[in-house]
Amino acid sequence: MSEVKPSVSYSFTVRLRIANRFGMFAKILSTVAQCEGDPGAVDVVSADEAYKVRDLTISARDDAHAQEIVEAIRRIKGVTVVNFSDRVFLMHLGGKIQIQNKIPLTTRDALSMAYTPGVARVCMAIHEDKRKADTLTIKHNSVAVVSDGTAVLGLGDIGPEAAMPVMEGKAMLFKEFANIDAYPICLRTKDTEEIIKTVKLISTGFGGINLEDISAPRCFEIETRLKAELDIPVFHDDQHGTAVVVLAAAINALKLVKKKFSDIKILIVGGGAAGVAITKMLQAAGARNIVVCDRKGIVCKQRLPDLDVSKTWLANHTNPHNLTGSIMDGAKGAHMFIGVSGPGVFTVKALKKMAKNPIVFALANPTPEIMPEDAAKYARIIATGRSDYPNQINNCLGFPGIFRGALDARATTINEQMKFAAAKAIAGCISTEELSEEYIVPSVFNRQVTRRVAQAVAAAARRTGVSRRH
Repeated sequence: MSEVKPSVSYSFTVRLRIANRFGMFAKILSTVAQCEGDPGAVDVVSADEAYKVRDLTISARDDAHAQEIVEAIRRIKGVTVVNFSDRVFLMHLGGKIQIQNKIPLTTRDALSMAYTPGVARVCMAIHEDKRKADTLTIKHNSVAVVSDGTAVLGLGDIGPEAAMPVMEGKAMLFKEFANIDAYPICLRTKDTEEIIKTVKLISTGFGGINLEDISAPRCFEIETRLKAELDIPVFHDDQHGTAVVVLAAAINALKLVKKKFSDIKILIVGGGAAGVAITKMLQAAGARNIVVCDRKGIVCKQRLPDLDVSKTWLANHTNPHNLTGSIMDGAKGAHMFIGVSGPGVFTVKALKKMAKNPIVFALANPTPEIMPEDAAKYARIIATGRSDYPNQINNCLGFPGIFRGALDARATTINEQMKFAAAKAIAGCISTEELSEEYIVPSVFNRQVTRRVAQAVAAAARRTGVSRRH
């Protein structure tokens, strides 16, 4: 497997006091290069006849690599490391989001209308007709981002406190891409019933619930129950957001290889929440031959009854030829590989067993199931979950627009038709002329994506009768 490249997610700034002699800074850059670091911005802090003080930003592969680079710089004669700061930690100091008033409270009149006594009239209007909360409070544009911290970003069960930075980041994405006010809510419980009860109790002030990083199989029951018991959209992004964007990418990839879902064999590695949701969505799109692998190999009927509820469903609804064995066995003749598992689990040897012009979606982060450099010689189309390679399959292409559309329609739920509309809208952001092997999904910074997804989702909500705004 190829080595992971330096990334901005492990970038740091080092302040250096450098002897003011010709060639000194070149030595520093050479040392960074020898350590395989990636130098970035350079700022001169101060200078005199004897010394220059510079801030140098460097990207590393991980924490250990960053320390290795700094120690190598320290060994250069005439260079002193004044201080070292991790740019990622600096960004998170004090949290990443805040609440800001829409209306300035600068006069007595403004205070009297925003709060007491004027607010009482608004309260009574809502008391007489609870539907008015949708227009007279923040409810209409608010989403709760709810997690118990049990399945965080491939880190696993790290607890609710440690999950907070991720949920804050999610809230930032909601605001930046869809202008939705989202609130990180991390619950200090893993009990399914307690989570369901808590979300129901706090749902009053929200127009939608985004479930995040809750481990399988509990996430399935939590979402199913909340969807049934609440009258606002409930969406588990790890399942459906991933599935929507994968479907969008698959639609465009199949255009390039001139095949239909019904024609191909698909290998999915990862039998958790994302793997199950992707399977269901691809089947609804017409896929008939899907094989799913988990840590123990191909999910098949021979493994019953030793499977949990979600994998029992997979055993009964996938693998039409009753294959058994390993990922290697599942890869034989497959046209498309979708990885939602872990680093390095899909080898070049397995890739070589796939059909001609294979499509590879290796979505594990930060290290994919197979590195693009290793897959490039054999795969026709490659996508990852990373931003430093072409074709980033990122949930951010889906959930902001999906919730924007659902909130705009005041939808009671997010149904399958709305998800399909979202996937088709994402795929449609790339024209036939633009479509290529390295461009099957739009950029997350393409502002048209959220707008087009929101419009498609709202239209699907109205068409299927779940919209409360006509």
